[in-house]
Amino acid sequence: MTERLPEEVSRFVDAVEALVSIEDDAECAEAISRALQYWGENSPKLRETRQDRVVRLREQGKTWQEIGDLMGVHFTRAQQIAKGIRGANRPTKKDVAEAQSPTE
Repeated sequence: MTERLPEEVSRFVDAVEALVSIEDDAECAEAISRALQYWGENSPKLRETRQDRVVRLREQGKTWQEIGDLMGVHFTRAQQIAKGIRGANRPTKKDVAEAQSPTE
């Protein structure tokens, strides 16, 4: 069974496939570089918008479980998104252990 993507996501996936399918190596590399530059400049906007929308869903009375289910993520990840916690910002088990250890 294939999951139906929202139209905007489907267009994005199609655009990525079009970039990857460029036959000329130089043209493909250049096009992907331009796309990645645009992506880098705009990815914070997407993260911030997602965070705002998750907060709004919570304010509408949705549970974390409902929000996670809507997004296709675990409910704890939905909570992290609402707090603005990115994957790279999540502490590792080692960091947590070191923070809990008494200093000498």
